[in-house]
Amino acid sequence: MGKGRLEAFSDGVLAIIITIMVLELKVPHGTDLAALAPLIPTFFSYVLSFIYVGIYWNNHHHMLHVTHSVTGPILWANLHLLFWLSVVPFVTAWMGENHLAAAPVALYGAVLLMCGVAFSILAALLVRHEGEGSTLQTAFGRDLKGKASVVLYLAGIALAFAVPIAGIAVYFAVAMIWIIPDRRIERVLRRGHTGA
Repeated sequence: MGKGRLEAFSDGVLAIIITIMVLELKVPHGTDLAALAPLIPTFFSYVLSFIYVGIYWNNHHHMLHVTHSVTGPILWANLHLLFWLSVVPFVTAWMGENHLAAAPVALYGAVLLMCGVAFSILAALLVRHEGEGSTLQTAFGRDLKGKASVVLYLAGIALAFAVPIAGIAVYFAVAMIWIIPDRRIERVLRRGHTGA
């Protein structure tokens, strides 16, 4: 079946997720800059989550750009990814409201971990569906970047219980690994690999 509806639905859900997150930024009652100070943890949480949602949107787009069609299991795997991404506004708000406390930072990392796992499942199903020698399979290879991200998320979650800001630093590092849209796919496309 075609991939158009999956792309359109995913784009809509991701747009709603970003909208929900920004609504958590409450306007302060004061009129001086000092009134903004209590919002710093919430704003920081929002920025980090916005970056993450943007990363998923970019890489989802790149992955589907070289995908020719989808199947029922791929649709469900995509919904699985969207489920975990839809939880991001909740954990973002909890982490920001509680000034980056240990439990909220750890739960935030757990949700990021599940987003990463869900993305890997979707990618694996797409690679299998596209077949041997496809652009997607050539681009992903052994997906060391994805596997390393899962390990880093686990480390960040463990660190969050001891030093929450260290957990945040690990989550930020993972975001920096992925911030540029997936170059693996772009490299394969530049080489003129047409896929299966």
